[in-house]
Amino acid sequence: MTNASRPEITSEVTEGVCRLLYHHQIACLTELRLGNGRRLDVLALGPKGELWAVEVKSSVEDFRVDQKWQSYLDYCDRFFFAVPMHFPKDLIPEDVGLIVADRFEAAIIRPSPENKLSAARRKKLLISFGQTAAARLRGDGKDPIFVS
Repeated sequence: MTNASRPEITSEVTEGVCRLLYHHQIACLTELRLGNGRRLDVLALGPKGELWAVEVKSSVEDFRVDQKWQSYLDYCDRFFFAVPMHFPKDLIPEDVGLIVADRFEAAIIRPSPENKLSAARRKKLLISFGQTAAARLRGDGKDPIFVS
């Protein structure tokens, strides 16, 4: 977490994003460590096996200091930034998706272009998604690390 992030806003935006995606039958896991060592705010699994990555930004400063978001692109079919309702949307690059959210609701303002994963990477991520979900259900606090 950077000094620029606001944990309460991040939590509320994440909750709204997950509500939105669950409404569309897309399962979510939050706070995931990927094979490249980065932590992703939300990885979502759609009904056809598609994987969406969502990076939550709580403030303009949080967005501006982020130097890592492009490292998530190799781990998803679609990439989105999720921001609070009052965030200046023109700061978000036009070549990625945009979701605005609060704790209660969210909306996809701009869809993400699709960038299909390779079959091998998809298989590894789907297995890791399932293993992580099972580990969290077990409650042992040991998330497997996503493979690269």
